[in-house]
Amino acid sequence: MSKKSNTRQWLEKHRSDPYVRAAQKDNYRSRAAYKLEQIDAKDQLIKSDSVIVDLGSAPGGWSQYCARRLHGKGLIVAIDLLAMKPIENVLFTQADFTQDAGLQALQAALAGREVDLVLSDMAPNLTGVAVVDQMQAMHLAELTLDFCTQHLKPGGHMLVKVFHGEGFDALLAQTRKQFKRVVVRKPDASRDHSREQYLVCQHWRA
Repeated sequence: MSKKSNTRQWLEKHRSDPYVRAAQKDNYRSRAAYKLEQIDAKDQLIKSDSVIVDLGSAPGGWSQYCARRLHGKGLIVAIDLLAMKPIENVLFTQADFTQDAGLQALQAALAGREVDLVLSDMAPNLTGVAVVDQMQAMHLAELTLDFCTQHLKPGGHMLVKVFHGEGFDALLAQTRKQFKRVVVRKPDASRDHSREQYLVCQHWRA
C-alpha cells in the first residue's frame, strides 16, 4: 500500500473518531481532554482550588479541561517544548521540562506554592526502535515523579502517561511506596491500538 493511501486512511479514521468530533463540538484543542475527563470522573483528582502543573501541555487539551473545572480558582501552570496558544487562567511557559531552565521557569511560576496535582501526558519523539522509545518514555515518567518529590504537597496526586514494558514494574513499585493509592487506567478515549496507560497516584506520603 502506498504512503499516500496510508495517509488517506489515517485521515478518514481520524475524522470519524467520536472523540475528535466531540472535541470539535466542545471546543477542546485535542481529543486527549477526554482521557483526563474520564480519569478524573473515576478518581476525583481535581478540587476547586487546586494548584496544578501540566507537563507537556501542548496543544492544551488537558489545561483546558483543568481550567473549566477550576472556574477561575486555583492555579494552573503548564509547560511544553512546543508553543501553545493562550488559555484563560493558565500560566504557560515554552521550555524543556527535562532541562534546568524549564524547571526554574516552573518554580518561578509556582512562586513557592505547593502543588496539589501533577499531570504528565508527555511522550518522547519516537525513533521506531522499541527499546529506545520505551527507555525514553520511562525516563519522562521518572522525571515527573522526581518533580513530585520537590513540589507535591502531602496528600497530593500525580497522573502520568506510561507504556508497559522495561522499567514499568519498577516505576509502579516506586510509586506504591510514595503514594497511598496507585491504579493503572486506560480510559475509553485512549485509542485501542495505543500502548499508553496512565498511572493514577493519589495521596502523596511526603
